Amino acid sequence: MADEAGEVTLGVSPLRREQVVAVARDRVTVTLDAAAGDAIAGARGHVDALAEAAEPTYGVSTGFGALAVRHIPAGRRADLQRSLIRSHAAGAGPAVEPEVVRALMVLRLRTLATGHTGVRPVTANTLVALLNAGITPVVHEHGSLGCSGDLAPLSAVALALMGEGEVLDAAGERLPAAEALRRAGIEPVTLAEKEGLALTNGTDGMLGMLVLAAADLRRLLAVADLTAAMSVEALLGTDRVFAEDLHALRPHPGQAESARRMRTALAGSPIVASHRGPDCPRVQDAYSLRCAPQVHGAARDTLSHAELVADRELAAAIDNPVVLADGRVESNGNFHGAPVGYVLDFLAIGVADVASIAERRTDRMLDIARSHGLPAFLADDPGVDSGHMIAQYTQAAIVSELKRLAVPASVDSIPSSAMQEDHVSMGWSAARKLRRGLDGLTTVLAIELLTAARALDLRAPLAPAPVTGAARDLLRTRVPGPGPDRHLAPEIAAAEELIASGAVLDCLEEQ
Repeated sequence: MADEAGEVTLGVSPLRREQVVAVARDRVTVTLDAAAGDAIAGARGHVDALAEAAEPTYGVSTGFGALAVRHIPAGRRADLQRSLIRSHAAGAGPAVEPEVVRALMVLRLRTLATGHTGVRPVTANTLVALLNAGITPVVHEHGSLGCSGDLAPLSAVALALMGEGEVLDAAGERLPAAEALRRAGIEPVTLAEKEGLALTNGTDGMLGMLVLAAADLRRLLAVADLTAAMSVEALLGTDRVFAEDLHALRPHPGQAESARRMRTALAGSPIVASHRGPDCPRVQDAYSLRCAPQVHGAARDTLSHAELVADRELAAAIDNPVVLADGRVESNGNFHGAPVGYVLDFLAIGVADVASIAERRTDRMLDIARSHGLPAFLADDPGVDSGHMIAQYTQAAIVSELKRLAVPASVDSIPSSAMQEDHVSMGWSAARKLRRGLDGLTTVLAIELLTAARALDLRAPLAPAPVTGAARDLLRTRVPGPGPDRHLAPEIAAAEELIASGAVLDCLEEQ
């Protein structure tokens, strides 16, 4: 994720998704390369020339938005920049996660590094210093319409550059930005012409959350393949429907990948072998088993499209106005978040559906009419014990919530700025609900993991496959096997932690 020096170098070329994740989550440091320094300085020269010109230029010597018609004299332009940031840092609600803020910071820095924004080198370098010192501005949940970009969240970052507002230091202590900068030896910036817009006119918040969500969802889809395979095995399902030649008939790459992973997980299973042959009375498994690769694969292909959009955005330089190579400063609409908002909403649909099919598999294992010999609710003493009955309720409640979160935000628009900004993307809102959706999917898969592992234990003396058995054994390091009812909430939390850490996925990847 980082280069050999253990840091991410930003220049005029695109960032990679894994680099954004490294800075956001692993707190890898950043640096600007020489090409970025030259590009920033060159663009600033153009802005300085326009600032001295008699003819007004939007964002350089005028007001903003609906107030763009007003020419601002040179002596008031520092006040203009300061007022812009203070007024636009108008977020409300709880603070968003530090990893989201760090992602949007490095993405805004990457756009500054392209030399298309016109900021001064000192401003870009101060943003580098904040990231490397682990200083994270407090950004609030609400305030972005996704056009012109993520204004309120990015303004909170710009406010910290000015030494105002609140931040979290590297230890997580919340304190005034001025104090955090003083402790870190960072001089606050007095913003000059164009810099307020350059720091706030971007889709960096929603893009950062898309990049983080893509990394999480790719892992969770692989976990879903594994837990689905465990459920197939526990329910005495067949592995023949996952054969490569069957899936080649419908050549979706995500479906093929999911089927391959399920074949790998079920390979060498004595449980599956025990009912393979002419004596098995069942002709077909239920859709939640048989069609798992189709559902998981569709989500995986949706994710691939979203990653393509993210990669295009990571190659973009988004600002308004933008400084072009020939010195022109031109207004544009590239800050509109529709491309990002659409795929964020698209992913939420896949998240809800993958969780939905997982809940159906779990429910089958608990129902004596459909579980092929397992005890009711996998209880130790049905009637006295409830087993996993209410764990499935928890799944069902989350799946219902995920369906609501799958309602797209990007189809909603509300006009702002005296009708100057009369169509907005709501991309930030789409990103926020997707993050909640991923948390829900993690819990749903954790409960399927718990239930399938318990069902596999109850199939003894028949043994599971090496892969599914390894996942079951990993869970048993944190959660005991079948027995009388226990407090289930900590067991669900333990399974969530094993999924989030990557340990469950290792059971499949190591084979």
